[in-house]
Amino acid sequence: MTNEVIRKRLLIDGDGAGDDRRINLLVKSFIKWCNSGSQEEGYSQYQRMLSTLSQCEFSMGKTLLVYDMNLREMENYEKIYKEIECSIAGAHEKIAECKKQILQAKRIRKNRQEYDALAKVIQHHPDRHETLKELEALGKELEHLSHIKESVEDKLELRRKQFHVLLSTIHELQQTLENDEKLSEVEEAQEASMETDPKP
Repeated sequence: MTNEVIRKRLLIDGDGAGDDRRINLLVKSFIKWCNSGSQEEGYSQYQRMLSTLSQCEFSMGKTLLVYDMNLREMENYEKIYKEIECSIAGAHEKIAECKKQILQAKRIRKNRQEYDALAKVIQHHPDRHETLKELEALGKELEHLSHIKESVEDKLELRRKQFHVLLSTIHELQQTLENDEKLSEVEEAQEASMETDPKP
């Protein structure tokens, strides 16, 4: 029961500033002023009514100021709400941009790791200048060896011809020796037959 009364008073009273009590006092003071018997009592009631009216006006002005303040606060809250929405949208854009930057950073990091691996492999091999020097030296050595090979082949061909001539000479000499041997055998046979034949 008491809670219901308090709830109704709060609903009627607005923000609880006691406006309904002042209005009730003003009505009572007006009734007393109307029923006042003497001038002093009427003046006293009149002053009370003026005081109550000034309190009501002050309360009403205060309420209007609070209302205006609430309107400005609502506008301010709307502005802050829009700013927060813009900030949230900006934060989402920044997050998306940061995600892109993270992906790009990961890609760059992966590329750097691959570059480092390739650099380590390349470091095990000589540089281009040294390789060209080595190739040039190998080319000169190959050319020198080619000359040596040609010279050796020429000498080998010469020796082959000389050996062929030598073999031919040996063969001819052997043939001559065989012929000489046959000839001497024939001569010996003739001499032997001459010795065995009787003289006339």
